[in-house]
Amino acid sequence: MTDGKNTMGNRDVPVAALTGVGEKRAEAFAKAGIFTMSDLLHYYPRAYQNRGDVRPLECIREITKTGEPVTCSAVLTVGTEPQVRRIRNNMTLVKFSAFDETGSCEITYFHMEYVKRTFHVGAVFRFFGRFTYDYGRVQVTNPIYEAFVENKVLPSLVPVYPLVAGLSQKMLYQYTGEAMMKLGGSLTEYLPAWVLREASLPSHGWMVNVLHRPQSTEQLEAARRRLVFEELFLQFVCMAQNGGGAKIANRYPLTWNDISRFESLLPYTLTDAQKRCLGQIAGDMDGDYAMNRILIGDVGSGKTVVAAISAYLAIRSGYRAALMVPTEILAAQHYRELSALFEKLGIGTVLLTGSTPKKKREAILASLRDDSLSMDENAASLIIGTHALLTGDVQIDRLGLVIIDEQHRFGVMQRSAILEKGEDCHCLFMSATPIPRTLSLVAYGSLAVSSIDALPKGRQPIDTFIVNSSYHARMLNFIKKQAEEGHQTYIVCPAVEEKIKEKESTDPEELANLSLFDLTPDGMPSAGLQTRMDFALTPDAPPLKAAVTYAETLAEELPELKVGLVHGKMKPAEKDAVMAAYCRGEIHVLVATTVIEVGVNVPSATLMIVENAERFGLSQLHQLRGRVGRGDAKSFFILVSDSHEEGAMARLKTLKDTMSGYEIAQADLEMRGAGDFITGTGVRQSGQSMFRLAASCRDTDFMEHTAKLAKELIGEDPELAGWPALREKVDRIRYEGSRMEN
Repeated sequence: MTDGKNTMGNRDVPVAALTGVGEKRAEAFAKAGIFTMSDLLHYYPRAYQNRGDVRPLECIREITKTGEPVTCSAVLTVGTEPQVRRIRNNMTLVKFSAFDETGSCEITYFHMEYVKRTFHVGAVFRFFGRFTYDYGRVQVTNPIYEAFVENKVLPSLVPVYPLVAGLSQKMLYQYTGEAMMKLGGSLTEYLPAWVLREASLPSHGWMVNVLHRPQSTEQLEAARRRLVFEELFLQFVCMAQNGGGAKIANRYPLTWNDISRFESLLPYTLTDAQKRCLGQIAGDMDGDYAMNRILIGDVGSGKTVVAAISAYLAIRSGYRAALMVPTEILAAQHYRELSALFEKLGIGTVLLTGSTPKKKREAILASLRDDSLSMDENAASLIIGTHALLTGDVQIDRLGLVIIDEQHRFGVMQRSAILEKGEDCHCLFMSATPIPRTLSLVAYGSLAVSSIDALPKGRQPIDTFIVNSSYHARMLNFIKKQAEEGHQTYIVCPAVEEKIKEKESTDPEELANLSLFDLTPDGMPSAGLQTRMDFALTPDAPPLKAAVTYAETLAEELPELKVGLVHGKMKPAEKDAVMAAYCRGEIHVLVATTVIEVGVNVPSATLMIVENAERFGLSQLHQLRGRVGRGDAKSFFILVSDSHEEGAMARLKTLKDTMSGYEIAQADLEMRGAGDFITGTGVRQSGQSMFRLAASCRDTDFMEHTAKLAKELIGEDPELAGWPALREKVDRIRYEGSRMEN
């Protein structure tokens, strides 16, 4: 193995150097992103066939008689000569029986007539496949077969690779073996030796070899742990470089800290949590260095007013403030609410979005280039906008504070672009994704964290109910009652359109019962995977409700009400138009996917119904619940699920029993694993496509230790000048992140 500090290793040998790889096969490799042998060795399996899980037919029969199939192996003796039949569509069928000491089994191969020459009475094979029980006997279709010879060791764990046209599992198994022989000893170790010691990790080369040829689940778990560490470590190095360099001197110190007039205009009193966060923000903005802080808080906790007061302090100190949000609807909402408030304070506010007319846009841009700020309601002191703020012609003089709302909706490159509009300005991120405090360091890197951990006093609790689809008629009546009282309803579906359910694959190349992404040392799916997938993959899983069909049906069931539809496949302008109509009260019921999860404030929305609630994460459901209960009227959150899976119902009950986003996030952490908070609930950084295994990480101490080591490395070598192989990987992550943003 080579050292990434000194050499990049012999990594550029083309796959064409492998035996039997010609132009056509090289093209197939290219479709999978494989051009060199090194690429091939880093093309990891997605799962493993546990062919070493050998069971007697008696055991298989007892399981499959209940109606549950089982994927495993059986060592069987061929009992009858194979019979070939021709059936419809010119397909051939080969059928024979095999047995062991505990019973017999019927084996069938479709469209594989050549196997007839392989199986003869008395021959012994290890068959791996999906066994079922039909017509009074155990059966298996198209099993993988290997000649069984005493004292010959057959592989127990066989990799299953992602496939593209022109490549098969057999080819990839063969070629990875050849590549390991030719290149395995020269794989670059790009992590420093002290990092490996601190984290108790095996070498990169050992990991690669084990991932392709594991000898045991214990080995595989050790390799998986190294790979999880790699993914996390690379992300944390990116984060540390983005915000962990030298601190920037404060060019925009506060000269104003009196918020009494602002407070006097509010119809409520700030909570102690809001005041504490304001103190932290003001302290940063008046300190020696530019602020780099994130404000996190539960839905409805009052983050926007804290951000608005922060902007007020910056503006009164002689600077401009910019608030960037992800959608035009949200930008217009903020502008409508904040401009009225700031006007009373004599401060001018402008709105800049993609829909801003050209003439008005030119006037706004001209006003932003005016360096002579005055406390005049016509002066452009607070700028509210969307991605339109990022265009090259937007220049904002004396920009002292940038606030990024729903920060997870923007990529690293986009966040950097808005910061470049100012010169070393203060930056305040906001996120409505509560996370357990132990993960704050991990999720937000070097950002200082302010947490609003209390809701405003007097806020009405939202009543949460769990029902099944038999309540549909009653829910229709409840929707009508809400509309009669002047209220509105959201209905959330997990899918956009209905899909035809495909028959479960029995392709032997696709059969796998160990996932690389959710493996535990004992070779079983992790608890996080089990909780997420049991209800989703079982044969009797409730069918997905599709938003398009649901809206059509609902319009027929409630002809007296106006039903709207919004989903992620619609064009932005179409979505914004529907949402604007809903905000104006022109739509009584809005059927949607999770595009309405964050941001929009509709006080008259008092009812939300979530279909197939078992399909959503707890934190995501809590974010959805935050769309109602924003006015004075009593609000309701109804979770509809026909699932009989115990874990799914336990998750929904957790949501019913608490309104605390932090308690829900902690429960979600315990059920799903820590990595999902990085990849699945919005706390993302660049290179999110690279996060494949981190979502299975359930050890927060491991994640925090990884983040600590990344920071230590960047502290010693900020540019990774001494580690070119590591620097190349980090640069690739940044490239992937920017490509996804574009």
